[in-house]
Amino acid sequence: MSSTATNELGKKSEERRPSATPINYSKYVAQGKGLDSSASINADGRISLHFDLKEGMPHMPPEHAQDVEEFGVDEKGWDVCPKMNIVIMIVGSRGDVQPYVALGQQLLKDGHRVRIATHETFNKFVTDAGLEFFSIGGSPQDLMSYMVKNPGLMPGIESLTNGDIVKKRKMLHEMINGCWFSCHSPCPVSGRSFAADAIISNPPAFAHIHCAEALGIPLLLSFTMPWSPTVAFPHPLVNITTSNAGFGTSNYLSYAAADLLTWQGVGDIINHFRTTKLGLSPLSVHSGAGYVDRLKIPWTYCMSPALVPKPDDWKNNIDVTGFYFLDLASTYQPPPELAAFLAAGEPPVYIGFGSVVVDDPVALSQMVFDATKQAGVRALVSSGWGGLGGASAPSHIHMLGNVPHDWLFDKDRVSAVVHHGGAGTTAIGLAKGRPTVVVPFFGDQGFWGNMIHKSGAGPQPIPHKELTTEKLRDAITFAISPIAKKAASDLAQKIHDENGVARGVDSFYKHLPLLNMRCALDPSRVAVWWSPEQCLKLSAFAAQTLADAKLISLRSLVLHRPKEYRSRKKVVESTAGGANAVFWSLTNQTKFGGMLNSAVAKADKGYVAAHGIFDAMQSIRASSSKQKVEGKERERGHEGAVYQAKNHKKEALAGAIKHLVQGKKPATPGLPVQGTWALTQSAYGKKVYDSQRMTRIAEGRDAVSFSTESQRAYIIERYKAEICETPTRQKMYHDALQVERMDSASSSVDSDSEGGAGSGSGPVLGRETSTFSSGQARLDDGTIKSPEDSSESISGLPSVSPPLVEAHHEEEDENAAFVREMELAMKLSLEEYEQMHPLLAKDD
Repeated sequence: MSSTATNELGKKSEERRPSATPINYSKYVAQGKGLDSSASINADGRISLHFDLKEGMPHMPPEHAQDVEEFGVDEKGWDVCPKMNIVIMIVGSRGDVQPYVALGQQLLKDGHRVRIATHETFNKFVTDAGLEFFSIGGSPQDLMSYMVKNPGLMPGIESLTNGDIVKKRKMLHEMINGCWFSCHSPCPVSGRSFAADAIISNPPAFAHIHCAEALGIPLLLSFTMPWSPTVAFPHPLVNITTSNAGFGTSNYLSYAAADLLTWQGVGDIINHFRTTKLGLSPLSVHSGAGYVDRLKIPWTYCMSPALVPKPDDWKNNIDVTGFYFLDLASTYQPPPELAAFLAAGEPPVYIGFGSVVVDDPVALSQMVFDATKQAGVRALVSSGWGGLGGASAPSHIHMLGNVPHDWLFDKDRVSAVVHHGGAGTTAIGLAKGRPTVVVPFFGDQGFWGNMIHKSGAGPQPIPHKELTTEKLRDAITFAISPIAKKAASDLAQKIHDENGVARGVDSFYKHLPLLNMRCALDPSRVAVWWSPEQCLKLSAFAAQTLADAKLISLRSLVLHRPKEYRSRKKVVESTAGGANAVFWSLTNQTKFGGMLNSAVAKADKGYVAAHGIFDAMQSIRASSSKQKVEGKERERGHEGAVYQAKNHKKEALAGAIKHLVQGKKPATPGLPVQGTWALTQSAYGKKVYDSQRMTRIAEGRDAVSFSTESQRAYIIERYKAEICETPTRQKMYHDALQVERMDSASSSVDSDSEGGAGSGSGPVLGRETSTFSSGQARLDDGTIKSPEDSSESISGLPSVSPPLVEAHHEEEDENAAFVREMELAMKLSLEEYEQMHPLLAKDD
């Protein structure tokens, strides 16, 4: 074995087959030739991390990361976005939900239909804001209580013995399924049908990428705290206790360790969801942990760059836009008791711990009362979910109910704030210029406390288990000092200038594959149908208009899939493959890992070059170069794209360096139909697909009923003009499909020759496929299945084979196969490396 992944009980981790011995979810250990590492949950609810690198490695420079070539983005016309159905999935407390209500309101103003999918507790909050609500289940209060001891939903020591694990894993299963239902279920109130065109989600929703993959729609991940690997700072949930890997490298690898520990706790639930609900193949520890990092899913962080500057190694697919604020105070009138207390003396200090469930509220309340008295300040104390206060509150304390923070913290009504460090409370407190004391309980709260202290707007955070009356008194004394007030005031001005919500909406549009989302006949409308016969993307309105004019049949159309996710794409052992790829490279001490060391030792430039070689051989270059197509010069990367490839063995083995030409279909033309095939193979998936079709048909009928005669005539005129170019589009589609088959076949050959491990998941084009005009698909047993075999015939459906399910040999060690694959990849890339960098190669 090249490496061994174990839990605390010494059992080897297995993703494909449940272990008879219960997994200790609180610890993950990886041991290999190059790196030993362990991650465990401490009593304070944080992840303690240990790295022992066998061979020294210099600090990883920020230049290790390279820009991401995002598929289908419209770099010039991104602000012209068709109206869509958007589902925003949020798991967490009110502080997690509130920023996305603000974002949803702005998207609603832009004409989109916006659905917030979160916990039932927030139903009224969401609907009062004018947005559509969908319940995903789960109790945020139970969730917060659990996360005090178990950050990121990863069970800690106490939960292993008190029954929490079973209860919370059931809740996680419920929420994941609820997120999936939110993508395609009718509105629970109005009964109006719904089919998501795009997903925005925070990471704890977990279902996000898998729903997007099943439906073939774009995903934007967004969060209130850093979740993307960087050398600038460690994962917010991680405390690096010991490491000899260097500061930047340790920070970067901390994200991989957190992903691995998370996957150990939820991977089986996710794989059950993928296989039983979505028709997708399961993921392994290599492909599942860090999945979104490997796929380079776009991110928008709703945190202030004035407080957390964007790290240099967060590239173009990651934006830091500013805080998202929701205006809740415009009509608020305080109760008479509160107004009287505020008017009775100097501005008090606000103290509250929000959604945190406190173990001993009586003791904490007394500590707050004593500390504020010793500091000589009055205080507003929020009872929150922790149950602070009580009937015995002293005269210098006023107990608060539910009061909007944007009102309370404004106009110097309070002098400073003391809270748990939740992202929402942190944001509004700093935006209003309030010096802040953070008492973190779990998760990212300590991170925000450190950032506030670094800015000068507050003292060092005090972990709740270390909180004493004296420490709280001293922290409050610092917070009301002139130096803290000045720092908080300066920070507030910078936050005010950022306009986070507007920039957040812009970020969403910029990362959408709009070139593959717009209707070919009317780009102002979103494409929801694909015509295999004409090779055209059609909106619901265009399709219904043409059907009413007897120019097409709706039965001949398939649902359009604007974005595909290559789950079977091999894990690349470079930073292009994500933090987990680097983690396993160092652990296994592969040749590529050794090459990283040598390149870094020589120069940062060589380090970057070494990382980029294999990536360059597989990347799609869709920038400004041109290809001649039928005698005409056309820009690459315009309105989707299709591939052409040189017929060279080296390119085939490496994945083919693809050249793009203008087309009417996405750059992976075989996969949309392939993804549809996978979804419809289960009875449940077929039901979802049929429901989606009916939803799109209903949307088309509604659009036609509200249209004018001139709008319908324009669609018909444009369609007739496009018909003349159908043979050209068909040829381009056919050629692109052939390249996709060649690419997939080369990956299959590579996997077969190396043991067949691959990345262990996802649909790919089969080795045997029919001709372009055929409507059949070959099953695993060799039989032929046609669309006509289903309950609804889809004429003209381009043929694809079903997903290949490669045999897994139980005796085959997955890590060993992984290493051999990477070594073969390096045999291909080293030659090009030596050609590109002869001096470095000579020195090696």
